[in-house]
Amino acid sequence: MDIGIGLPNTVPGTEGPDLLAWARKAEAAGFTTLGTIGRLVYGGYEELIALSAAAAVTSRIRLTTGVLLGPLYTNAPLLAKQAASLDRLSGGRLVLGVGLGGRDDDYSASGLSTKGRGRRLEEQLTQMKQVWSGEERGLAGAIGPEPARKGGPELILGGATAAGFRRVARLADGWIMGGGGPDMFVKAATAVDSAWQEAGRSGRPRKLSLAYFALGPDARGQADSYLLDYYGFAGDFARRIADSAAVTADMVKSCIAAFEAGGCDELILVPTGSGLDQVELLAEAIA
Repeated sequence: MDIGIGLPNTVPGTEGPDLLAWARKAEAAGFTTLGTIGRLVYGGYEELIALSAAAAVTSRIRLTTGVLLGPLYTNAPLLAKQAASLDRLSGGRLVLGVGLGGRDDDYSASGLSTKGRGRRLEEQLTQMKQVWSGEERGLAGAIGPEPARKGGPELILGGATAAGFRRVARLADGWIMGGGGPDMFVKAATAVDSAWQEAGRSGRPRKLSLAYFALGPDARGQADSYLLDYYGFAGDFARRIADSAAVTADMVKSCIAAFEAGGCDELILVPTGSGLDQVELLAEAIA
């Protein structure tokens, strides 16, 4: 199983130099990807912009949006161009994770309704694939640049419903779980595999998951401070999310082992702080 690390794009107080230094350290430490999480109504950096900054100071590590809230980007051809630009400039390192999100205020702040968002996402993804395939859209021809990978960047979809799993099977290369434990992952991953087979797809979907971590002397305090704020909209469930964070090296190892046993292809450990020691401590924990 590949082990990635989150970029602290949503952690309050993260400055530009911190983000760049984090990206450099993550690549040097051997992590397989830099992942972002997406949300509009919160004081964090937009995902494609954050990953573009990370791409400029790295050369090997993958760049994964985990996940971009697709329906908020209402101009699908423009989003396709943005994604293809990052993919091309980074040498084909973009993994475009896209999902619906779980917060109504992200939609209301955009003047959008949550009603019909699944259908809109499917239409959007279809349009983006047409753009990436080189379909002509005007007198000058296709919308460029051409992605580094034929057909577009690797496309990973979030979601935890039967409709979402069918969407993965029809339109994507894989699936990502945005939160939850290994048992939840196994159950959902089985449903994804079933939908994939029912759709007549060959091979198998790549399956990823996120998990939160904090390490060091004040690990529990750091995890609580960030997660109880970030997930404050979830009420009492925010406490469960905070409690699930791996806050010791042994918990990190146990988390990794459980997801690997459950068939996860890549686990992205998402930070709850932006101190550079977190990269070093995580690398030591998984060594």
